[in-house]
Amino acid sequence: MDPYKPSVIHDEGAEIIKPTDINDIHHIRVPLTEEDSKRIARKTDKTILVILIWVYFLQILDKTVLGYGATYGLEEDTHLTGNQYSLVGSMAPIAQLAWQPFSSWLIVTVPPRILMPTLVLGWGIAQTCMAACSNFGGLMATRFFLGLFEAGCLPLFSLLTSQWYRRAEQPIRVAAWYSTNGLATIIAAVLSFGLGHIKSGVMKEWQIIFLVVGLITIISSPIVYWKLDNDIPSARFLTEEEKLQAMERLRANQTGAGIREFKLDHVWEAALEPKTYLWASMALLLNIGASVSNVFGPLILSGLGFDTYTTTLLNMPFGAVQVIVILLASYLAQKGRLKGVVLAVLMLPVVAGLAILYAVPRNDSSSTGALMAGYYLIAFLFGGNPLIISWVVANTAGTTKKSANMSLYNAAVSAGNIIGPLLFNEQDAPAYRPGLRACVGIFIALIVVFLLQWVNLWVLNKMQEKCRVRNGKPAKVVDVSMQSHHRVGMGMENALEANGEVPVGENGLMDLTDRKNEDFVYVY
Repeated sequence: MDPYKPSVIHDEGAEIIKPTDINDIHHIRVPLTEEDSKRIARKTDKTILVILIWVYFLQILDKTVLGYGATYGLEEDTHLTGNQYSLVGSMAPIAQLAWQPFSSWLIVTVPPRILMPTLVLGWGIAQTCMAACSNFGGLMATRFFLGLFEAGCLPLFSLLTSQWYRRAEQPIRVAAWYSTNGLATIIAAVLSFGLGHIKSGVMKEWQIIFLVVGLITIISSPIVYWKLDNDIPSARFLTEEEKLQAMERLRANQTGAGIREFKLDHVWEAALEPKTYLWASMALLLNIGASVSNVFGPLILSGLGFDTYTTTLLNMPFGAVQVIVILLASYLAQKGRLKGVVLAVLMLPVVAGLAILYAVPRNDSSSTGALMAGYYLIAFLFGGNPLIISWVVANTAGTTKKSANMSLYNAAVSAGNIIGPLLFNEQDAPAYRPGLRACVGIFIALIVVFLLQWVNLWVLNKMQEKCRVRNGKPAKVVDVSMQSHHRVGMGMENALEANGEVPVGENGLMDLTDRKNEDFVYVY
């Protein structure tokens, strides 16, 4: 068979000729229309994306309810003193930070259908066991295991998104599952409000909250195993022809189709690249700044004079703003194809919110509305993480390299969550001006990092062009993976040589890193 002729041929009997080994697809083109592409994307959304949304929601919910537990007497009932509650809250990100190297290896070598439900079961059990804790030691142990099992969640979800969707489709899909940060904030408030009204002679209100959300997570584990598929070749929701077309959809990504082999040379390449550390810097700076909401949220809300139940519900608008900002920012980035610009603009309301919190006095009841407005503007920073994640996976090829990059990214997120609260000392209360000044500097530095990465990716594209010219290929190609509609055929401008027979992009489904694949195009 000519390797550049279609591998799926419809004859009068509607028989299909297809490769007998999935490796054949690397050099064989499969006919794929725009209608085919949309149909496969919809089927993938209904199965894979739904699972990602639900599981990520559970992960955020299980972490979020700790704060509501404190509202209902956790500290008093477990006899926490001094900074012990802060240490309990920090234990999960500490465990995530320590576990990332091993997590990177697990994500590549263990099939997702085994790994994801195992992680869900593990942190569900840890969350449930928190309901039985009666002292500081027990809370520290359960939060450690909660963080340990959640450590692989963000990098695994990022890798799966890149292996099921075109690059143009990835930002809004990442936003779909990442926006459950806000949704979990809303649901956690509602659950805590409802469960907090249950009066029991056996269990405290916070124990009931922890037990219920933990059991929901445990029950979800077998459902995840039942519905999730490892990859496109094993997808049960696709026909044999659709599997080939789904692989063809991803060819233009030039990021590979995913394998189960951990390659140390991929890790070494990632370790030597400046863009790796620019991604990590973004995660670190953004999540250090995110500590503002944790510090000022309780401070502002508790100053409104409402009871515990009403204060709990007042967190719901903050979660709603998160959801709206995440989805809107990702939609704009997908349509405009300029993630760096959208990220930089997204930080401006955050700086404005910090300025309000810095300038408005807290000893005046008439300033409550302004403080609330400043607090809600901080929610714009939550639109940053999903955009950065989609930026990372779109600009990283090779399964192991993507896993290493996302594990380092998650480690930087954890480090930011640990460092952030240290900026706010109790002696600076109630204004916390030194911490606010530091956060303003952090977000300005973050905008600079966005611009540096933008320049870096532009330089890398110029290097790719020179590499293509040296190998006798056209310098410029159109990145069809970032186009809204699938283009039938090769889909690359100047994709054929002068004789019209040798296509560019035959490495798209191979497990090559972006630096070793001359056809790779970096996106801004």
